[in-house]
Amino acid sequence: MSDTRPALGIGMVGYAFMGAAHSQAWRTAPAFFDLPLTPRLSAICGRDEAAAADVARRFGWESVETDWRALLTRDDIDVIDICTPGHTHAEIAIAALEAGKHVLCEKPLANTVEEAEAMAEAAAAAAERGVRAMCGFTYRRTPAVAFARQLVASGRIGTIRHIRGQYLQDWLADEDAPLSWRLDKSLAGSGALGDIGAHIIDMAQFVSGDSIASVNGLMETFVPTRPVGGDHATLGGTSSSTAERGPVTVDDAAAFTARFVGGAIGVFEATRFATGRKNALRLEINGTLGSLAFDFEDMNVLELFDATEDPAVAGFRRIIVTEATHPYIAAWWPPGHGLGYEHGFTHQVVDLVTDIAKGADPAPSFADGLAVQRVLAAVEASAADGTTHQIGATS
Repeated sequence: MSDTRPALGIGMVGYAFMGAAHSQAWRTAPAFFDLPLTPRLSAICGRDEAAAADVARRFGWESVETDWRALLTRDDIDVIDICTPGHTHAEIAIAALEAGKHVLCEKPLANTVEEAEAMAEAAAAAAERGVRAMCGFTYRRTPAVAFARQLVASGRIGTIRHIRGQYLQDWLADEDAPLSWRLDKSLAGSGALGDIGAHIIDMAQFVSGDSIASVNGLMETFVPTRPVGGDHATLGGTSSSTAERGPVTVDDAAAFTARFVGGAIGVFEATRFATGRKNALRLEINGTLGSLAFDFEDMNVLELFDATEDPAVAGFRRIIVTEATHPYIAAWWPPGHGLGYEHGFTHQVVDLVTDIAKGADPAPSFADGLAVQRVLAAVEASAADGTTHQIGATS
């Protein structure tokens, strides 16, 4: 049967780890959700034509481009999906918005506050013309995280006192893991701080409904050089300990304390040296009426403590967030049949396509991405000079 819904042509820039995750999402979303528009995988773009063509074949992209600018001139492309390293985000996103293309841009929004400000300004101007922009903080769309946001917004845990965020990985714990673009400040902007710390900052602000006002930061690079070359696989890879070594110009780990506008205090940690932790994105929020706790390594579970219960029987309860009443779940499987990492990207597609069809501004917006960028910059500045840094328009 033919699909009578209008098509939404997608042009994606980048084809590696994030490119695969986004490709899967664009393919899967219309199969499980009743979307108002039908995503069409019009073109994938990458400098390595053979590699891009292989991804196109595997995921069903209709064509391949080797210059992202070509996507902006094609009438069959309505959305530019940016899955490239951070140093390219601003140029591509601003040009796409000015060309009248909707934009989905991976996090962090940019490598600097100045770039992020320019992107947010371009997005605001484009919105006046009906052109939409979204920053890809997909962990917001994990059902347990979205449900946590609902509970906090409803007042279930009362006034927030403490917020703790951690993002723990170990793919750089091997000192001979190869040098990659993620370890080059000119390409990545920062290391653990921007790559994974950005996620915990956005998640904490999203779930709490509050914003970070000031920070005190600490950053460390444990391994200053790494082998050049080697076999790269997803995030990490393998390399010989005798290979030529090049400089690591980003942080391996970052930690900071924070004060929130609403009065809560926060403690945050991001590291790629937490041996044994593969993707432990954790958030705990303590309030006057209860607490919430989440760990992505057990991503279908949200823990809730209700302080209003009888103390004799009170305790943290495990909520299996797989009921049809939970965010996004109704489109998927029966209760107890858990979701995985890739589903957040599918939910991102659902929300973006729905907002484009409604003429609504998506969230997280480029302004939200800029807010995270300002926190990242303040943490880095604080780590450099040892003082408290306020989050403001000049952070």
